[in-house]
Amino acid sequence: MTGLKDAKILYRFGHWLARFCFTTFGRLEIVGAECVPQYGPLIVVSNHLSFNDPPLLVAAIPRPLFFIGKQELFKNPIARFCMRAFHVSPVNRSAGGIDAVRVLMQNLERDRAVVIFPEGHRSPDHTLQKGMLGVVYLALKSQAPILPVAVTGTQTFPLWRIAFPFRRMKASIGPPFTLPVIEGKPSRAVMSSLLDMVMGRVADQLPPELRGVYGGRTQQEPAEQAV
Repeated sequence: MTGLKDAKILYRFGHWLARFCFTTFGRLEIVGAECVPQYGPLIVVSNHLSFNDPPLLVAAIPRPLFFIGKQELFKNPIARFCMRAFHVSPVNRSAGGIDAVRVLMQNLERDRAVVIFPEGHRSPDHTLQKGMLGVVYLALKSQAPILPVAVTGTQTFPLWRIAFPFRRMKASIGPPFTLPVIEGKPSRAVMSSLLDMVMGRVADQLPPELRGVYGGRTQQEPAEQAV
C-alpha cells in the first residue's frame, strides 16, 4: 500500500511539474479540459508526433493516465522506475497486440484512463496517419467512452529539452463518445468504418493542414455506416 501511495504522489508531482514547465518555459494551451470525465473507464486517443506527447498529455489531462510501452524500455533500472512512476506498463510487441489489449483492459476494468496512439508510430510528416484497428477492438470489448485529443507543437523540440521547451504547444480535447453496440462479430468493413469514426474525431481537433488522410471526411459519415 505504501508503494502505491508513493506512486500516486509521484505522478501528481509529475503532473504539476509538467504543467509548470510547459507553461513557464513554453506556451502551453489546453482547450476542452472540461470535456474530460472525472471518473470511470476512459480511452484517451491521440495523434502521435514525438516522444514529448505523453508528458504533454500528463500535463493537459486532469486525471491520472495509464500508458503502455515496449518492454525493452524497462531494462535500465532508472528508466524502469520512471516508467512505473508514470503508469507505463511493459508489453511484448511480438505478441501481436494481445499483450497490449490485456494490459489496457485490466486498467479499464479498474476505471482508469488509458492512452492509445492509434497510428502505432510517430507521424513522419506530422500529419494524421491511418489508424490501426486495435483501438476499435478495445473500445467495443470494453464499451468505455473515447476521448479524442490532438496535440501540436511537441515535435519542435528534442526530448532532452522537455523541461525547457521554449515552444508553443497545444492540447485540444474533444467531447467523449462511445462506439455503437455491434451484435455478433463485426465485419472488417464495419471495423474500418468505426476506425474512421474514431480518427475523424481526432482529426476534428487538429488544424486542417494536419489532418492528413482524414482531412477530407467528417466523423459522422462512418458512424452512420456502422449503425
